[in-house]
Amino acid sequence: MNDRPSPPSPAAVPVAPPAVQPALAAPAALAAPVTHYENFPVASVLCPPQLRQPIAAIYGFARTADDLADEGDALPTSRLADLAAYQADLHTIAQGQAPSPRWASVFLPLQGVLRSHQLPLPLLEDLLSAFAQDVEKTRDAEGYADRAELLDYCRRSANPVGRLLLHLYGVGDAQALRQSDAICTALQLINFWQDLSVDIPRNRHYLPRADCAAHGACQAELLALQSTRENARLIADCADWARATMHSGAPLVHRLPGRAGWELRLVVQGGLRILDKVEALKGGSLHTRPRLHAWDWVVMLARALRM
Repeated sequence: MNDRPSPPSPAAVPVAPPAVQPALAAPAALAAPVTHYENFPVASVLCPPQLRQPIAAIYGFARTADDLADEGDALPTSRLADLAAYQADLHTIAQGQAPSPRWASVFLPLQGVLRSHQLPLPLLEDLLSAFAQDVEKTRDAEGYADRAELLDYCRRSANPVGRLLLHLYGVGDAQALRQSDAICTALQLINFWQDLSVDIPRNRHYLPRADCAAHGACQAELLALQSTRENARLIADCADWARATMHSGAPLVHRLPGRAGWELRLVVQGGLRILDKVEALKGGSLHTRPRLHAWDWVVMLARALRM
């Protein structure tokens, strides 16, 4: 369930020395703690203690790949080459071999989780596919034609994270998977509408062209980050879409046991609270990025208690 605020670039992540041996790829290799801003808790104290390291390992894998696609000044060709090398390391550890030194701090913990929890490899590959698509879309300043195309992106960029977490929790029935997909898709959509002021100047366009046309939103005004009435209606409609999607998945909080269910309650409420702020700006998220503050977590907790 991913969010776009990013950690230090992968270049700043310490890597193992060149003499890494396969024996180091034991489950004892620890994932880096989650220390950067998110709209929701990740591997928090609410998470079952035995799953904090596996979840941190999955998060570290996804976060680092997202940074390769998104952070710094690298050219698209370099980003795509890095993502290809990153995927090669994923396949290497899946075969029980040692990864390259560059991302050893990411792949050694993940290798232990792959082995101990039998993570479905295609879900991790879907994430990398989505990140590569982000690079290509940004390179070409290309957006999304309609909601169906954007949902296909969310299927690969966000939904795998929720399915991986359900796999760790031992929950895999069809209804739970559908609800997890809805929550993850909603979180991804919410993130898009939260980050309009950041994404559009970087040639990242997630407002579907069909929605823009339906609301009479002018492409030039959107690119200029102008808060017109048409743009405000467009963003409000997209926020309503994200809210309805989140509510359709929210019953999943009652399916997860103990503290895991409570953490998911805060994940859901974190997304909904960001939507509150997007809607309150009435189109102003084109030039202001809403984020959560201390008081918002009090509101989220109160709402979580009522779920």
